[in-house]
Amino acid sequence: MSIVALIPARGGSKSIPDKNIVNLLGIPLIEYTIKIAKESKLIDRVIVSTDSEKISEISRKLGAEVPFLRPADISRDESPDIDVFSHAVDWLKNHQNYQPDLLVHLRVTSPFRETEIIDDAIDKILNNPNADSLRSISIPSQSPFKMWKILDDKLSPLIQTNILDHHSMPRQTLPAVYWQNCYVDIVRTKTIKKYKSMTGKNIIPYIIKSKYILDIDDEIDLSLAEIIGKKYFNKKI
Repeated sequence: MSIVALIPARGGSKSIPDKNIVNLLGIPLIEYTIKIAKESKLIDRVIVSTDSEKISEISRKLGAEVPFLRPADISRDESPDIDVFSHAVDWLKNHQNYQPDLLVHLRVTSPFRETEIIDDAIDKILNNPNADSLRSISIPSQSPFKMWKILDDKLSPLIQTNILDHHSMPRQTLPAVYWQNCYVDIVRTKTIKKYKSMTGKNIIPYIIKSKYILDIDDEIDLSLAEIIGKKYFNKKI
């Protein structure tokens, strides 16, 4: 069983310049993710997929592999994950005759992880051979049953349900829902090749209760990450 952590880290970023290597508490943002991946007892290789020479150089110094530079046409804002992962799978097969069984998707913008959780998630999919993929999820702070669309200048519930006035009910009385939290996703290589998909059909959940889950998208998120990092994670870095 061969397991690769694939860390997408393109160079372009509009919300925060050089976001993937922006300074967070004295180190590049990408260092948090590379460090956790390298500490895993189950991950065999840590590979960064980037189109940036600068990110490539920093990643190599941190101990990650950067065997290729990602093509520009799959390094845009709108480039889907499946294109990035398919490119990596094909490149490794064509240039190294290497094909991992599992790809662990670790996003740079979620810096505060624990290696034990990553390895536990890997164990879960290893123990579920029929699973095409695994997604980490959490209970959202806002329920989609209380969300709306605007149609013809009128509010329309996002979710249609038989529950009367569900948008006005206490959250605790509504069906349990989860959001994908960007902590860790795992996909089998055969799922990517068979379905051209990051999930396939059989997606198993990995519920994370950690209150430190964060996806850094803008300067406000970065400021929040600094507060959380100083208070809870500085001793671990």
